[in-house]
Amino acid sequence: MAQNRAVVRQSLPDVIVADLRQRILSGDLAEGELIRQEVLAEEYDVSRMPVREALRRLDAEGLVVFINNRGATVTTHTLDEIREIFDVRTLLEVDLFKRAIPLMQDVHFAECEAILEEMETSYRDGHVADWGPLNARYHAALYEAAGRELTTNLLARVSLQANRYVSMHIDQLKKSDSAQQDHRALLTFARQRDIDSAAEKLRSHIEDTKRQVLELIAETRA
Repeated sequence: MAQNRAVVRQSLPDVIVADLRQRILSGDLAEGELIRQEVLAEEYDVSRMPVREALRRLDAEGLVVFINNRGATVTTHTLDEIREIFDVRTLLEVDLFKRAIPLMQDVHFAECEAILEEMETSYRDGHVADWGPLNARYHAALYEAAGRELTTNLLARVSLQANRYVSMHIDQLKKSDSAQQDHRALLTFARQRDIDSAAEKLRSHIEDTKRQVLELIAETRA
């Protein structure tokens, strides 16, 4: 972590949190890596105070384990914990989607369609770095009509953990074609108000991702 990463001096903890989060989600900061406060302060050209606050926030998100007066380590989950993260994500997303479908209106379908077209362009052009954020936006748009704020907040935390592992291996998943088909099918079922088919497609979509991610992580750690 020797690269200088000076930031604009406004809302420093927010800026540092966003940058560190992206570095963790992309795998630039690896599982178990020690992040020292004094090193970060030097990298960002700030005092230790905003760095300490940023690490506390990331600890609350579950991305790091904060160690008082030292820094933090990037969270390492066991394979069983990663499996559980995806299982919880499935429960929450399927419930939200089933509740959203009867309430979806033209504005919701239009938003999903716009994101889907953006995703398909990104897949076609091979812009790998865009896939994770676009995927998160698309899934969020599918469930927006449900209006379940508490469940959505719970899902945001779980999805952050799941997307971390997807982002780390997204270029190895080799599933852009099937992902496009699944995403298109989810919107089609929603438009048809076919709740059962939509729920089953979403469940299999997440289960397939979980299986591939677990296989890749197991191979990497071995």
